[in-house]
Amino acid sequence: MSYLQYNSSPLTRKSYLFGVRVVKTVKGIKCSPKEYGMINQLFRSGTAIGALVSEATYAQSPADFINKLSIALKECNETLYWLNILEDTEYLNEQEFESMSKDCQELLALLISSIKTTKQHNENK
Repeated sequence: MSYLQYNSSPLTRKSYLFGVRVVKTVKGIKCSPKEYGMINQLFRSGTAIGALVSEATYAQSPADFINKLSIALKECNETLYWLNILEDTEYLNEQEFESMSKDCQELLALLISSIKTTKQHNENK
């Protein structure tokens, strides 16, 4: 967890831990090669959220920061979609789905809030 020692913002921490959770969840899903694409989509979108939040830390401008977080927001929304698909097709049980969905929705709210706050701050300059 050394990455988190240097990055203490709630959004950075939550997005990183969610990515770790997605990786661990995907590792535990047994599927055939046909279904691997669906599982991989969850893996890709779920881990992209934290990567984009990390990129935003060193954004070149407020517009770049907003852009990175907006893409993270889209990835978060996509992750929620794949979680629903995996629950409805019984790759995730209800308890796993509810817990991960809650975390994902919290990330959505944090991302939306961060984007709005940054936009408002820029408008007031």
